[in-house]
Amino acid sequence: MTKRVLILGGTTEAYALAAALVPRVGLQVITSLAGRTAAPRQPAGELRVGGFGGVPGLVSYLIEKQIDAVIDATHPFAAGMAWNAEAACRETMLPLLRLERPAWTPEPEDRWEFVEHWEQALAALVRDGAQRVFLAMGRQELAPFAGIERLWFLIRVVTAPEPTLHFPASQLLLARGPFDLASERALLAEHAIDTIVCKNSGGTATAAKLIAARERGIRVILRQRPLRPTVPLAITLAEAVAWSDELLATA
Repeated sequence: MTKRVLILGGTTEAYALAAALVPRVGLQVITSLAGRTAAPRQPAGELRVGGFGGVPGLVSYLIEKQIDAVIDATHPFAAGMAWNAEAACRETMLPLLRLERPAWTPEPEDRWEFVEHWEQALAALVRDGAQRVFLAMGRQELAPFAGIERLWFLIRVVTAPEPTLHFPASQLLLARGPFDLASERALLAEHAIDTIVCKNSGGTATAAKLIAARERGIRVILRQRPLRPTVPLAITLAEAVAWSDELLATA
């Protein structure tokens, strides 16, 4: 009997997990993407794109598609989806696993400051006299920094923000990770960056900027991860695959 697993995806880990699970005999893998990125990469297995319509919509989908288990492999900052998945799986009594990369932790040489929201990050920039700031947090997070007169921003996003935001002094860089250390070193030097503002996303795809910042003594302001529901957790691909294999074993 075929088991159906729904992967709530969009991350590097979600793509890797789908690729690892699709060859399993007796397992149908469906990856769901939020649809915020144009022309997303096709994962292994089946793909659906778009929101579910909150918890009721997700419950309906799980029942309609006869899903047997859900793996939440969304971005560490996609808290809304995490809470919806927990509620929907609790209502439908389906097993739920959270696959989440560990957060970054500072080395002794790092000059990091942790904040809970972007307004705190902006206040820290003003307080400490930042001048040339690298914003690396995604296009949907930029609004609190728009319209600031005395700061110059290098804004790196995958796609341009819509609607367009006004930054009096800035440069927009459209690029998709992973980013290597040599290119991050060159980027910080070329633009004379003195402060980086980013999310504590974890993982390796965008970690090179932190190493380059450490080498140059550049300050980094990181937003802490939002609160998520308490569910079974895997921090490696191998752990998530083992969890899925246990699911297959009960078929």
